[in-house]
Amino acid sequence: MGYTKPMQDAKEEVRARLNIEDVVGEYVQLKRAGRNFKGLSPFSGEKTPSFYVSPEKNIWHDFSSNKGGDVFSFVMEVEGLDFRAALELLAQRAGVDLSQYDSKGGQEIARQKRRLLEAHQLAAKYYQQSLLQNQRALEYVFQKRGLSKAVVQEFQIGYAPDAGDALVQFLVKKGFTKNELSLGGLTNRFGGDFFRGRMMVPLMDASGQVIGFTGRIIVDEPNAPKYLNTPQTPLYDKSRHVFGLSQAKEAIRKGDYAVIVEGNLDVVSSHQAGFTEVVATAGTALTEAHLKALVRLSPNVRLAFDGDAAGLAATERAIPIAQTVGVDLTIISLPEDVKDPDELIQKDPQLWRQAIDQAENVVDWLLTQYTKREDMTAPIGKRRFTTAALRVVRALNDPVEQEHFMQKIAAYTSTSLETVKEKLTNTTDDSQPERPLKPVHIAEEIKQDPAAYQDSMLALALLDPATRELLNDVTTEMLATDERRAVLTYVQTNTEPIQSIPKNLQDYDTYVKILLLRADARYGEWSDEDRCFEAARLVRLTITEHKQTQKDALTKELRIAEDNGNDEEALRLRHALNELIKEMPRAKR
Repeated sequence: MGYTKPMQDAKEEVRARLNIEDVVGEYVQLKRAGRNFKGLSPFSGEKTPSFYVSPEKNIWHDFSSNKGGDVFSFVMEVEGLDFRAALELLAQRAGVDLSQYDSKGGQEIARQKRRLLEAHQLAAKYYQQSLLQNQRALEYVFQKRGLSKAVVQEFQIGYAPDAGDALVQFLVKKGFTKNELSLGGLTNRFGGDFFRGRMMVPLMDASGQVIGFTGRIIVDEPNAPKYLNTPQTPLYDKSRHVFGLSQAKEAIRKGDYAVIVEGNLDVVSSHQAGFTEVVATAGTALTEAHLKALVRLSPNVRLAFDGDAAGLAATERAIPIAQTVGVDLTIISLPEDVKDPDELIQKDPQLWRQAIDQAENVVDWLLTQYTKREDMTAPIGKRRFTTAALRVVRALNDPVEQEHFMQKIAAYTSTSLETVKEKLTNTTDDSQPERPLKPVHIAEEIKQDPAAYQDSMLALALLDPATRELLNDVTTEMLATDERRAVLTYVQTNTEPIQSIPKNLQDYDTYVKILLLRADARYGEWSDEDRCFEAARLVRLTITEHKQTQKDALTKELRIAEDNGNDEEALRLRHALNELIKEMPRAKR
């Protein structure tokens, strides 16, 4: 389906602001299944969940009906809407004004963002060149901070000169207006450089595009802030930005966990030491958007916040957010004689590794912190402890998990479990009733796809390159659709595992993502041998079904020839039919 450029921009803006699992979750009760979510199909009366949602791929797939697609196709299906109506519905939810995209204003917004991205990329390169030309900055970066050349290049670290408007002059010569530079947060209120005399660390989006900067002063001054960050701009929103995500995402996927630290330079030091699953948020203000960006890669998040009052409060706030998003939180505790991961790494990188590996359940950690701040022998101390502890327990969704920690609270306070439960019951006045699911309005009857097994065969081939040679006897004419034929051609001519959508399959991007989700959900836990057996079975089935179609066509032609008394043609068709029957392999679905 083709869209105009403004409408495509609107579609991507809506998609970027919404999480597919949240939208689908309004119609389907979803439960986490590894990296995916699953639930009962809204399109059939199934009893066993076969409906999957992949936050990482932004795709849903229903095995029972063999339907799937992105968030727009889901809303089109469940609400019985066309694309425009689905876009309008989702835009309203996302807070996107579509009228901007239907006019010159929308095109101007898109052009403006492209200009700001260009300005920030040029600024990053300018700062990198400035670093090479300033001896004091070089000594700070490479000697005092101890950063390597490789990590400086990876994070595009640079230096902002002391001069009042060096960057402004550079970018104005490149054709940018002062208004654009102000909008991008690159200038101060006087029109000069926003960053001066600082080590510059670019802030990048998940794809690696520079959208802002953190500036660390290299000579401490009494009234100057140690760190200076880009303010809110059309590109940068600190409540949504995860620092280091573009550099960490592969490690998070492979290791199946993310580590969140408070400082951007803690991330840089961690990556230099080989801990590439580490990212940071803006201080301790962890938001739902931060966790949603990470849960697409892994449901396991380890927090390395300070144990002070601010860190404790931030951890308390993170628990209900994590429960909502579907994140399993654990806490990394640093030795008392170090202030942050950067300092710990300078002391001994293996100590940081040990701290990461010894991450503690978030509720256990909080209970321990509460015992340290209260007198657990005094009644008032026990009262304060249980009040704080039960506030945390109440945020947990699972009743078994709740009871587990209530037993611990009872043990800490030397009281009975019944007493703790009674206090929880008597103070629970802010619980929210479970939200009812929205009704599904299906525009037309969902019909089974008789060729769905072909998707399973192709999904297996994408997942496991070892099965691809089994597809050598399958021809494109045996497959039912252009997208299936394109994927078949790809797997028959490529032996490498698929890491991203190949260039020659980008026209079928959504279909390939559905196949990858199908492969992960159905065959991800299978052994290599079982995958090969299944692939061989599906290949036989594909060939048999094709031969059966040919047989039916020849049989029909034979009857016509016999009815017309065309004996020569009938003889030829009988011979062709007999040869075809001999070729047909046996296969079972």
